[in-house]
Amino acid sequence: MGKLLRINTRKKTFTFEETPKEYSGLGGRALTSKMILDEVPATCHPLGKNNKLIFAPGIMSGSPAADSGRLSAGAKSPLTGGIKESNAGGLVSQKLARLGITGLVLEDKPDTDDYSMIVINKDGVEILPAGDLVKAGNYKVMEKLWAKYGKSVGILSIGQAGEQCLKGASIQQADMNGRPGRAHGRGGLGAVMGSKKIKAIVVDDKGAPRIEIKDPEAFKAANKRWVEMLRNHPVTGQGLPALGTAVLVNVINEAGALPTKNFRTGRFEDVQSISGETMAENIEKRGGITTEACHPGCVIKCSNVYHDKEGKYLTSGFEYETIWAFGAHTTIKELDQIAMLDRLCDDFGLDTIETGVAIGIAMEGGMIPWGDGKAAIALLSKVGEYAPEGKIIGSGARFTGDALGVSRVPVVKNQAFPAYDPRSCKGQGVTYATTPMGADHTAGYGVTANILSVGGSIDPLKKEGNVALSQGLQIATAAIDAAGLCLFVAFAVLDNEDGLPTIAQMLNAQYGLALTPDDIMELGKSILRNEIEFNKRAGFTKADDQLPEFFSEEFLPHKTTWDFTSEDLQKTLDF
Repeated sequence: MGKLLRINTRKKTFTFEETPKEYSGLGGRALTSKMILDEVPATCHPLGKNNKLIFAPGIMSGSPAADSGRLSAGAKSPLTGGIKESNAGGLVSQKLARLGITGLVLEDKPDTDDYSMIVINKDGVEILPAGDLVKAGNYKVMEKLWAKYGKSVGILSIGQAGEQCLKGASIQQADMNGRPGRAHGRGGLGAVMGSKKIKAIVVDDKGAPRIEIKDPEAFKAANKRWVEMLRNHPVTGQGLPALGTAVLVNVINEAGALPTKNFRTGRFEDVQSISGETMAENIEKRGGITTEACHPGCVIKCSNVYHDKEGKYLTSGFEYETIWAFGAHTTIKELDQIAMLDRLCDDFGLDTIETGVAIGIAMEGGMIPWGDGKAAIALLSKVGEYAPEGKIIGSGARFTGDALGVSRVPVVKNQAFPAYDPRSCKGQGVTYATTPMGADHTAGYGVTANILSVGGSIDPLKKEGNVALSQGLQIATAAIDAAGLCLFVAFAVLDNEDGLPTIAQMLNAQYGLALTPDDIMELGKSILRNEIEFNKRAGFTKADDQLPEFFSEEFLPHKTTWDFTSEDLQKTLDF
């Protein structure tokens, strides 16, 4: 059984403790959400001393299981005011697991403005001054820390947005090249880390033992089948490796679900200029990397490295949601400008979805012109200058809308919508409305059956079947997050009868258990119950589980509108 590492950020002390019985066997989102429910007062201020920031490797992280290197970060969200889990690839999850750390918990809040950094290795923990890193972006932070502690150490850090405690602030993870290309983006958790005056966390597992596998042969056999599933599925084995998540740009546009000009239409007339095909063509011409893993052991490899016209590195982890948020949503059509906006978000430490939607709201409010990429770059640069305009944009879509008097703001629970219009992809819309996380596509990816015909086919334009679709996906996704598995494994799981049983077989072989697929689904339900309970204590009601009114008043190309009642949506939470 692993240990909890608790760090008091005010006293600058740490303790290791045996994982309590109530947290035994939990990992990833299951652990962060349970601990937040148990240990964080639901009505506390998210930036106050009573909030906690918890990092938890998945139950399978550190094992040889393919695509099991995701790390969960959890806290009360400054953006939504409710519970939040945000997970990312990178190097930290597997390293924490190999060091025997079930959860890393940042507690309390310093009385001074002095920043610290945390170094964790097999010999213990150091809490060191980080004054030389203050006001530095994530690129510089990670470059300096890799130079000091060695290439391949795991790093979690915040940029200028986190230091300013902006509601859109992310926590960036170093990718396998030591760049801030992996983000715990959603929910403003970078602001929580900033409030605790922790600039960076270094995790070095050098010399740590391998994860114990109770039945190595059974694990090897199950993992072999697992890899076969992932490599043979058309999405995880072909589409994602070839074009990354940007493979979806043309697909979603064709479906009439690509939100354009702040959700006015579902199709972007300049879609080819920002498509995955164009991105891949640019990468190949300029000497970038089209296919790259986000963490060791990933076989899907949907990440990438994007170069500018001169063939110089510009950004990495250039994803569909980012391209949409800074592209179709704002009507910017120059892919290189969108890539620069992505780079700035990684450097400053900002969620690209929240920030891209906020830039669109700034255009809606007349702050900058629609489609003006240069003006968007100049505006976003204000975050790094600690300027008032940057504080507005960096605080997210709702805050920007309030500052500019804009009523057309696509948020649920104050979190910005991702890249799928709920009127043309209703299963996704149900997830936006009802997940405890705020509008979040990853919480229950209804695009699977609505548009991609994965796990069956459910009409995206009608109500029938979409509540049940979202419910099932939300439950399964919570369990996947707890395991530390990449969300994209769900494509293969949904289309293979032995998908979920194979996950159970790997868990059983690793821990000497006798779990069934039903046990895994029950874990997912328990996670959601904990999150719903926290939000209830925080003051959320069913009125918070609905979309903004303009979605019910306006129609998309398919002549569809949002037509779910509150009673319809509450059935999603009945399990």
